[in-house]
Amino acid sequence: MCNLKRAFFTFSLAFAVLTASVSTRASAQSTVAAYSVIDATTGHVLAARDDGSKLQIGSLTKIATAMVVLDWADATHRDLAQFATVPAQAAALASSNPVGFQPGDRATLRDLLYAALMQSDDIAALTLANHVGQTLTRTAEITPEVAFVNQMNALARRLKMERTLFLNPHGLDNIRGTLPYSTSGDMARLAAYAMVRSGFRFYVSQKEREIAIERIDNTQTRYLLRNTNDLLGVNSIDGVKTGATPRAGQCVIISAARAPESVQTGETYVITPRRLIVVVLGSSNRFNVAAGLLNQGWQLYDQWAAKGRPLKKNEALIL
Repeated sequence: MCNLKRAFFTFSLAFAVLTASVSTRASAQSTVAAYSVIDATTGHVLAARDDGSKLQIGSLTKIATAMVVLDWADATHRDLAQFATVPAQAAALASSNPVGFQPGDRATLRDLLYAALMQSDDIAALTLANHVGQTLTRTAEITPEVAFVNQMNALARRLKMERTLFLNPHGLDNIRGTLPYSTSGDMARLAAYAMVRSGFRFYVSQKEREIAIERIDNTQTRYLLRNTNDLLGVNSIDGVKTGATPRAGQCVIISAARAPESVQTGETYVITPRRLIVVVLGSSNRFNVAAGLLNQGWQLYDQWAAKGRPLKKNEALIL
């Protein structure tokens, strides 16, 4: 009798796990406008739904903003410890300002990157764009912000993000006329590009970070940022970014890595990085959907790796 009870318990547990797995996959299919799961090294698509649909992406835009700043700093040998001043036009974004930046405040580019990426502060993103854009502007007709956004779109073209249009550095879509847009496939490519950069990975992997703000009256305040990505640290998730607007719905990109795979061939070893990127757009339950897709993605990755990691004709290295 005892063995019968044990067998029944084992069956019930297995059935519960199977039901949860099926439920997770069904949830991922039904509560999201689009998603992509890719191998970050090659760009191979492991799973996708409507990955070419043009959608609003909210603050996922700030990944492009950060990468333009980081690429600019590398190309010009600029120090991220330099200060930038919050521009006057930031007053129009007062309703989306969790950190409390005010026009005339100053902060380092590094702290502004933390604020934009961790806590998704729109004024931080605008300040970065204004500061860097001043070094890019060539004519009086082009504002620093427009010059910066042009670089964001140039980055998108370079990464073959063919269905993406950035219109501002923060991702707000409460504007009239043309709306910014991207796709889950394009954003997966952008996230894979960003996560190659060790500095970017460090920014987005922090759960908390204290930054300094120099007020216009020469006083200094400190602010403790808290990352909006609730999945950080779960199942080796080390990034990337959240986003949400009324038009975009709930969006999130997560990234997770496993130890590189090492295979000996003769006297040499072939080292293969293993990192997945999961993009979820237009969800009502982004974190649950993303976590379920990550689990499914690793299963599909293992099956793909067992076949020798074949690539389709239209797939190529991201970098």
